[in-house]
Amino acid sequence: MPETTLSPLSKNELLKQRAPTLAGNLAATMADPAADRFAEDDEQFLKFHGAYQQDDRDLRKTGKKYIMMIRGRIPGGIMTAAQWLVFDDLATRYGNDTLRVTTRQSIQFHGVVLSGLGPLIKKINESLLSTLAACGDVNRNVTASPTPATTPARADMIDDVRLVADALSPVTPAYHSIWIDNVQLDLDSPENKDFVDPLYGQTYLPRKFKTSFVIPPVNDMDVFTNDLGFIALVEGGRLVGYNLAVGGGMGRSHGNEQTFPRLADLLGFFPRERLVEVAKAVLTIHRDFGDRTNRKHARLKYVVEERGAAWVRDEINRRTNSALAAARPYQFTTTGDLYGWHRAVDGSLFLTLFVEAGRIKDAPGHQLKTALRRVAEKFPSIEFRLSANQNVILANIPEADRAGITALLAGHGVKVENQASVLHAASMACPALPTCGLALAESERWLPGMLDRIEKLGAELGLGGEEIIIRSTGCPNGCARPYMAEIAFVGKGPGRYQLWLGGAVSGTRLNRVYREVVKDGEIESELRPLLTRWRDERQPGERFGDFATRVVLPELSAVKETSA
Repeated sequence: MPETTLSPLSKNELLKQRAPTLAGNLAATMADPAADRFAEDDEQFLKFHGAYQQDDRDLRKTGKKYIMMIRGRIPGGIMTAAQWLVFDDLATRYGNDTLRVTTRQSIQFHGVVLSGLGPLIKKINESLLSTLAACGDVNRNVTASPTPATTPARADMIDDVRLVADALSPVTPAYHSIWIDNVQLDLDSPENKDFVDPLYGQTYLPRKFKTSFVIPPVNDMDVFTNDLGFIALVEGGRLVGYNLAVGGGMGRSHGNEQTFPRLADLLGFFPRERLVEVAKAVLTIHRDFGDRTNRKHARLKYVVEERGAAWVRDEINRRTNSALAAARPYQFTTTGDLYGWHRAVDGSLFLTLFVEAGRIKDAPGHQLKTALRRVAEKFPSIEFRLSANQNVILANIPEADRAGITALLAGHGVKVENQASVLHAASMACPALPTCGLALAESERWLPGMLDRIEKLGAELGLGGEEIIIRSTGCPNGCARPYMAEIAFVGKGPGRYQLWLGGAVSGTRLNRVYREVVKDGEIESELRPLLTRWRDERQPGERFGDFATRVVLPELSAVKETSA
């Protein structure tokens, strides 16, 4: 049983305790024609329904303009062409005319005002997708390797993704009442007055919970950054079970050493038929033992860190009444996407398109949003798959349609080969300013130009064409998984970033802080000696992240020890 604590519960815990249906006053606020925002308490309930209340920070000098960010729940990142068209239309009608591919294989809408929130979420549900549990203290969108595999095991995995997504979904009656029926939930009715979610209980989880599936050797999900990771084991082309990884997470806070990024522990192997019971066991460990007094310490990773992997393994075995076996051998070689045209195991084609920082929009000479809409209209049988690297994959394409799709895209300035330089193609950025209220510095709007500057520097040093995984975030929360990158910029203030070095291309090693603060204008001078040493001192084929881990970071540690 969970341990008791004498510390006071956090404000969010008290809110959930008082209103376990998560209804709040959301419907009443949306019915008020004079309202332009939700009350502070309702902002917390809103997250469980898949939306964040924000304001446009570019406009703050003239007064706050309240806007919503809405996130779809799209298990495995798989959408039909018809669903893509719905999302495209909603972005134009209610949002800022862009779609943003997230690092969790979802689509975010930005710039939606309160009056558009209800119609947008209702249309998403009518398309047979949802926003429920895309945010909030619950299991978020379940992610899975999207690239069509060379084995039928991928189809097995996607079936399992949907199974887990359904099994871990909350069942509050408020969602249907508010977004489908457009009425305030009757909180005084017997069934609602005493409502308790059968899996999550009265107060749900202490914090968010992330689940992901991968098939080695590709680790395109960064599986060890998740609370719950399933590493598929394939024999004879079929999926036989999973290695279980538990306790990963990226979030941290500047100046708070009690918060830190963490990679999940590999706990063992289990056969495929035990999937749901294992998933529920891990989730309920977080539910029962997570910290409900301090939200900065509330993720599952801190339970695993403090109690130990052996304790967690024993607790899973106890809750499932079955023992995990020893983890089976596997190997990861890359976290990247496979760009361009390729053939799947069934003979169909798929096309991976690079999306700069995940932002699908029309720009002069590159009308990506319109191009993808035209593809969905003209080729309705294809699938749209969202990558955790913020890209889009068009799948299930017959050979006969290849030339037509290539020509259609080219007509809108979208290339299918040589789509981006190696640095751009391997990069990720969070949205940050102007929409995110937590952002301390620019990220999405800043990183592409920064990559151009680093490419220029690399060319000067004779390193043109060398791939380095570079990621940026506007704050330390880690939404673009910066702590896995070979080079990461983490916002500390306007034009100021922490510099992290040393991630691995396989997604199996955290990077470390190299500089606490680097100003935007000083980044080239900071990187020049590092890249020069990499060029001159690296071992054959050694990537920058491996070189930094082998040479640069140990030297930094030695200097700090000497100074101490």
